[in-house]
Amino acid sequence: MAVTFADLHTADGLKALEQHLAGKTYVSGDAISKDDIKVFAAVPSKPGAEFPNAARWYDTIAAVVAARFPGKATGVNLPGAGAASTAAAAPAAEAAKDADDDDDDLDLFGDETEEDKKAAEERVATKASSKKKESGKSSVLLDVKPWDDETDMKKLEEAVRSVQMEGLTWGASKLVPVGYGIKKLQVMMTIVDDLVSVDTLIEERLTEEPINEYVQSCDIVAFNKI
Repeated sequence: MAVTFADLHTADGLKALEQHLAGKTYVSGDAISKDDIKVFAAVPSKPGAEFPNAARWYDTIAAVVAARFPGKATGVNLPGAGAASTAAAAPAAEAAKDADDDDDDLDLFGDETEEDKKAAEERVATKASSKKKESGKSSVLLDVKPWDDETDMKKLEEAVRSVQMEGLTWGASKLVPVGYGIKKLQVMMTIVDDLVSVDTLIEERLTEEPINEYVQSCDIVAFNKI
C-alpha cells in the first residue's frame, strides 16, 4: 500500500515521517529504494533533534547519495525552502508524481552491481553504528526543593516524574530532611546526552507551570558519564 507524505517542509509533515520511520531504516522495505530518494528530495534539510527517526534516516540516505555523486559541491541556493514555501512545495509534489509515472527517470541504482549495493549498505551500517556509539549516556542526581513544609511531597514527585521525553529515564528517589520540617526530593535519572539537556529540562519543564506549583528549584548534585 502506497504511503503519502505531505508538506515535508513543515513540522506536521516531518511528524508524519517521524512516526512512519519508527523502527524502520528505510521508507519502504529493508533496503534503500526510489521511495527513499523521492522523500529525501522533498525534505529541505536534515530534521531537527525532535525528529530522531527522520534525522537518522536522512543521514543514511545522504551518505548513500553522496557516495553516488562524489563531485565537489560549489553551492546552490534554494529560496523559499522554509515552512512558508507552500508554492515551492507544489513543483516538488509534481516532480514526485512524475517519478511515480516513470520510474526510469529517477534510477540512481540502474547501473549498480550487487557488489556495489552490498558495499554501499556496509558503509551505511558502519556509519550508523559509529554514530550510535558516539551518543553516550549520563547518570544524573537531582535535588528538587519544595516551596515550604506544607508542600505535598507525594504530589511533587508525581509532578516531576510526569515529565516524559525521549532519552530520559527516571530512577530511584528518596526524601531528604533539610531543616525546619522541610524535606527535599533526591531523584536519579538516566539521560541520552544527544537528546536531553539537563539545564533545559530544569528551566523549561521542572520549574515551569504546572510543576512549579510544587517545585521551587532544582540543583544538579551529581553528573556522571555512563
